[in-house]
Amino acid sequence: MNFETNEITRQVSQTARDFAQQHIKPYVMEWDESQEFPVKVFKEMGNLGLMGVLVPEQYGGAGLSYFEYKVIIEEIAKVCGSIGLSLAAHNSLCTGHILTFGNEEQKKKYLPKLATAEWIGAWGLTEPNTGSDAGNMKTTAVKDGDEWVINGTKSWITHGKSGDVAVVICRTGEPRAKNNATAFVIERGTPGFSAGKKENKLGMRASETAEMIFDNCRISDAQRLGEVGEGFKQSLKVLDGGRISIASLSLGIAKGAYEAALQYSQERHQFDQPIANFQGISFKLADMATEIEAADLLTLQACDLKNRGESVTKAGAMAKYYASEVAVKVANDAVQIFGGYGYTKDFPVEKHYRDAKLCTIGEGTSEIQKVVISREIFRN
Repeated sequence: MNFETNEITRQVSQTARDFAQQHIKPYVMEWDESQEFPVKVFKEMGNLGLMGVLVPEQYGGAGLSYFEYKVIIEEIAKVCGSIGLSLAAHNSLCTGHILTFGNEEQKKKYLPKLATAEWIGAWGLTEPNTGSDAGNMKTTAVKDGDEWVINGTKSWITHGKSGDVAVVICRTGEPRAKNNATAFVIERGTPGFSAGKKENKLGMRASETAEMIFDNCRISDAQRLGEVGEGFKQSLKVLDGGRISIASLSLGIAKGAYEAALQYSQERHQFDQPIANFQGISFKLADMATEIEAADLLTLQACDLKNRGESVTKAGAMAKYYASEVAVKVANDAVQIFGGYGYTKDFPVEKHYRDAKLCTIGEGTSEIQKVVISREIFRN
């Protein structure tokens, strides 16, 4: 494994960093306070190729690797976790599902619009009463001639209200039966497809999270992704890649909090010296730097495996689990280093602190990652 950063990755990283500083940083707290989902920013990122990072150039994407994808999410999340989260969900989940499991006609129809952010993508698996228990989902798709009739509600959906197109996993068999789910791609404006409640969240407040409601929503069989019954298997594979996204998101938040705390510790003076001189602070920073480095290496390993087309189930789960827990710990320590100022909205670490927690929950909780990891180590 060679994780040496090449020139392309460095250039892409700088592009994302510059964009975040110019187009995101000035508005972070405004968006956070108002819970505005800033669609315009995503359109601008689409112009730079950041919304179709992994999509091949033939479908209008940037055609880059997971190494570039990792640094893009990191650089955006260092400044704003909300924008990093939406960027990750659009790329990995909706776009990634169509890229991986769509037929050629579906790829040509949807990927160019998603890769340029002409359309914002959503991905619907979770339901109000079936989070990790996706095999017992209540949203159903029933075949009626050449059409499918969809009924049910999806919850906690990133871009559930503003997304232009959604990949939705529906139950097409009996509850808990084997191969009982199928994936469909559904466009906004389809009769019977509407948005429900928008969540009022602790953090990630500029990343829209809302319900998607289906009431006798009729779609053509041409909108089915893959074979009937393969939806849950597809979702697991999509989530394998998605966990690299959340690991990268976690790293960005952790690095943003750490860098802010490091700078502050050298500027803040007590007892006639920088607080960085005190062991209580310097040891915290040492732990933060070490844990970030370890999380970074786990994430790079998962990226490397994904780029080479090898199984990333265990590596992705390890990276997501560890990096997300590190993000929470580092953000917590950063607030502590800032002291009372860290508890105010005048400094960035309180937002990192609020945003970090979602990383231990979204796309599989830390507990679910342990289930995945343990199954993999016992399998081997």
